[in-house]
Amino acid sequence: MNFSKTLTTWYLENKRDLPWRKTTNPYLIWLSEIMLQQTRVAQGLPYYMAFTEEFPTVLDLANASEEKVLKLWQGLGYYSRARNLHATSKHIAENLNGIFPQDYKNLLKLKGVGEYTAAAIASFSYNEVVPVVDGNVFRVLSRYYNIETDITSAKAKKEFTLLAQEVISKDDPALFNQAIMEFGALQCVPKNPNCNICPLNTSCAALSLKKVNELPIKSKKTKAKNRFLNYLFILDEKNKTIINQRTAKGIWHNLYEFPLVETEILETENTVLDLIQNKFDDISEIILMETETITHKLTHQHLYIKFWKVKRTSTFKNGLDFENLNKFPFPIVLHNFIENNKF
Repeated sequence: MNFSKTLTTWYLENKRDLPWRKTTNPYLIWLSEIMLQQTRVAQGLPYYMAFTEEFPTVLDLANASEEKVLKLWQGLGYYSRARNLHATSKHIAENLNGIFPQDYKNLLKLKGVGEYTAAAIASFSYNEVVPVVDGNVFRVLSRYYNIETDITSAKAKKEFTLLAQEVISKDDPALFNQAIMEFGALQCVPKNPNCNICPLNTSCAALSLKKVNELPIKSKKTKAKNRFLNYLFILDEKNKTIINQRTAKGIWHNLYEFPLVETEILETENTVLDLIQNKFDDISEIILMETETITHKLTHQHLYIKFWKVKRTSTFKNGLDFENLNKFPFPIVLHNFIENNKF
């Protein structure tokens, strides 16, 4: 069976109708690929549409403020993607005359563009014969060829890339790359794929060996760190509040948040109450707004969040009302809190 031809035939019959598949514009392809890293298509599509409407060209994106970019990205997570997107657009505008690099090697030089994204842009925009290797490709190849290499190991990327280079269509690499990724997303899914309707089922090694649900082999993730965050929604005498920008490296860099009391463990309400009272000398009231802790899970961190309303008798010099507060980019968990607690 011709692996490449079977995949592309399946793709042409089953592919999803997605806007970035109707263009060879490297800006639009780059934007979609960055957005879909760590993000499902259904979640990323509305953001893609909003971005392309607000920033139809790379120059439009370059001329925007980072705050505006982060606000539009709000809720998509992994915010370093948005910051890198913005920085790279400025580099292209200022140093490359607004023109994207036109080959894999030079695309790799762009900030935030790794091997997978460079390969996607190079093949989809310029039809360069370079394979994309993402989670879907790892899964399809490891099952079809019964590859037991741990896909998180250092040698896995090279091994799978060499194999993908062998099977990629030299005549239409863009079509093949789209096909194998879509096949992994829709047919050869992570858990319990329907192998009965798979066009590769007569030649798939994992199926014949009854190893479909064992492959690909992937070592366990490192244990996530627990963090306990108490956000202070502080209101002054004029019913205005204050926020801070997270300037330190780490999660939510350059996004905004309320003043924070972070503890090493999940402390009692009385302990947190004491910590808040020690921060200010003009408090008239402190209220725990939700008795149930909000759990917000990130890749390497589990956040346990509580919100406290703190009323102060002073007046903030640069206090914000609800309308102005909503103009700033927040982590989605804080944005949701603000939307549900208009003041």
